[in-house]
Amino acid sequence: MSRPASRSGPRTSTILVAMVAVLASIILCCCIVLFLERYRSAMIQNARTGSAQAVSQVSTTVGGYLRDMEQAMELVERSMWSGPDSRDELLSTFLEFRPDVVAVTSYSAAGELLDCWSLGRAPKRDILRNLSFDLERARSSSGPYMTSPHVVTIFESWYPWVVTMTEPLPEQGGGAAWVSLDLSFSGISGYINNVSIGQRGYCFLMDRAGNIVYHPQQQLLYAGLKSEDTAALAALADGSYADDTVIYSLTSVAGSDWRVVGVSYVDELVDRSVREMIRLSLWLAALVLAATLLTSFLLSQQLSRPLRGLASAMETFESDADHFAYRPVGGAREVRELSASFGHMVVRIQQLMSTVRQEEIDLRKTELKALQAQIDPHFLYNTLDSIAWMCEQGRTADAVKMIHALARLFRISISRGHELIPIAREIEHAQNYLEIQKYRYKNQFTYSFDVDPECLDYYCNKITLQPIIENALLHGLDLLVEEGRIDVRVCRDGEDILFCVQDNGVGMGPEQVRAILEEDGQDRAGIGIKNVNDRLQIYFGRQYGLRIVSEPDAGTRVEIRMPKVREEGEHETK
Repeated sequence: MSRPASRSGPRTSTILVAMVAVLASIILCCCIVLFLERYRSAMIQNARTGSAQAVSQVSTTVGGYLRDMEQAMELVERSMWSGPDSRDELLSTFLEFRPDVVAVTSYSAAGELLDCWSLGRAPKRDILRNLSFDLERARSSSGPYMTSPHVVTIFESWYPWVVTMTEPLPEQGGGAAWVSLDLSFSGISGYINNVSIGQRGYCFLMDRAGNIVYHPQQQLLYAGLKSEDTAALAALADGSYADDTVIYSLTSVAGSDWRVVGVSYVDELVDRSVREMIRLSLWLAALVLAATLLTSFLLSQQLSRPLRGLASAMETFESDADHFAYRPVGGAREVRELSASFGHMVVRIQQLMSTVRQEEIDLRKTELKALQAQIDPHFLYNTLDSIAWMCEQGRTADAVKMIHALARLFRISISRGHELIPIAREIEHAQNYLEIQKYRYKNQFTYSFDVDPECLDYYCNKITLQPIIENALLHGLDLLVEEGRIDVRVCRDGEDILFCVQDNGVGMGPEQVRAILEEDGQDRAGIGIKNVNDRLQIYFGRQYGLRIVSEPDAGTRVEIRMPKVREEGEHETK
């Protein structure tokens, strides 16, 4: 039998733990997502702040560099007002103390190179192009201006990287219209190259028009392997800007049109920290979830253990209600109340079952007595007629034998109200019946008994064999031309007793066999085959009763199966 659907579902503890797990998982996921979102925003803000600080430091350094150039230009300008000898001495001393100054040059109003001061070096005689001086720009500038970084082209086989500041001179400046100061850019470039924002971040210089002044990856830019969107950056005000991948920080250099641009990458400044925080959050979430599940499991066990005990008690009661002894379970107030109610229900059901069982037993005994009382009077009438006929014929000895057999027959049939009698007396009852019928049928048949002696002390329903034998005489042997025969055998079959009544009569078909066991007819067969089968099943159960094996013209065998019963009342169906 399959278990009821109500017992095949999940337990309360499982449902409780699952609900807690789902709820805790949802809460943890929401908290982790919100935390990581805020953490990423904070990390981006920190990255922008760090990038802005680095750019600000670079701007301060470059601004200081430019102020040094202005101070140096003031010294150079004052020296231009001295005489030639004094001017040369002053500029030589200046170059010795300022090794970062590559050269000081002066130019006429026509843009021609007038003088050049440089430690140990003299300009070339034929200068094709001087990148340090642009006449058109000099004329268009009303004051000092600064060039982009470039190489010096006025020396032979020496091309230092410099930035040039040019300033106009009054007419009294020794005939020179402009003076230029070439300052080595290696200081600024070295500092900018050493600035890093993260592992891959960098800074570069550009002017307000978006032209790159200096870039640490200048060669890559020239080769087209790298590009900077300087036009878009030039349109931005000073500050920090971030997109999904890059953080830009811009700061203007005081005293110039230069701007320092810091470039850093979100994946290394933010995403790496976020990934580390994700791993840490997942570990913490796993620990919290495990602790939550463990706690919920322990609590659910404390709450569900009494319920499981109550459910187990119900299953035990269902399987064996007769011998069930209920022990109340503890737990919460509701569980205790439920347990008490179940205990009262168990007592009440057991009382009702006992009452119903006793009523069934009484009803069964009443039915059994009624069935046993259904003795066909025709047999009695015919037997008495036969006795009277024998007396009239003077066969008093045979009449006496029949009377004695009839008396023993009725004595056993009555059995002082007992439902079960020893098999030995049942055999005697059958023999008396056959003896009477042998006189009636004038020796038209013979019979035999094969009884296992060990079966004689067991009990059986009284009047079990006689109806079977009577049916064999009336329906099996009565129509035979030759001599009939009835064989009765009683033997053990495992834990059962098997009665077998075999005749050599006319037999019957399957339909007749089925009708005998199913129809409730009242014919000359006395209490009838169905009566016997009903009595056996009422008293011993549905697994016992009659089995008929018969074929037309081949005789009939009736098997009667009942359990081994040592004494009356030992075996009753429940």
